[in-house]
Order: sequence, then C-alpha cells, then structure tokens
Amino acid sequence: QVQLVESGGGLVQPGGSLRLACVTFGINVRISPVAWHRQAPGKQREFVAGISSGDIRKYADFVKGRFTISIDNAENTVYLQMNSLKSEDTATYYCSSGLYWGRGTQVTVSS
Repeated sequence: QVQLVESGGGLVQPGGSLRLACVTFGINVRISPVAWHRQAPGKQREFVAGISSGDIRKYADFVKGRFTISIDNAENTVYLQMNSLKSEDTATYYCSSGLYWGRGTQVTVSS
C-alpha cells in the first residue's frame, strides 16, 4: 500500500528556513517520480519541485535558487529544503507520487 507522510512544517519568520520531509511507503524513490506541491488559502494547488530517476530535478520559477529537493534513498524519504522564505510561501505543502498524495504539512511565514 502506497502512503506518503509529510512533516516539517511550522511557523517561520521571513528570510528563515524549513526542511520538509516526505516519508514514503510502498514506492521506490530511486525510480518513482516524487513532487512537492502547495496550496494557499483561496488559491489553486501549484507545483513547487519534483525529482525523478533519483537525480533529475525540476523547480517552479518562483522557488528557483531558494528551494532544493533531495532524496535519502536509505530512508525512502524526499526532502524539500526551503531557504529565504517569504510570506507568499505560506501554504499547505503536499507530497505526491503519481496518483498518490499525502495529507500535507502547513508552512506559515510571518513576522
């Protein structure tokens, strides 16, 4: 059974950093593409970053240079390192792989 579990969200000041984790069960992150999306209140869900084949990375323009997606193969976990956070990064962040989605973790950027 495939399951994706996000963690690492929280409240952070503008300019701060957070690292989100997506622990996966039932998939092999070295083979299956995994992506992070986010959804802010009143807005549509949008793509943030993705990784496939273990090392092919793609980022939304609004996070390039600030966010980094990575994999821990041993832990079957996908991370999203978020630096230089802005208030507009406030959203619920979701991990996905194919048709499977996690329940999300809330990120709030505020002073």
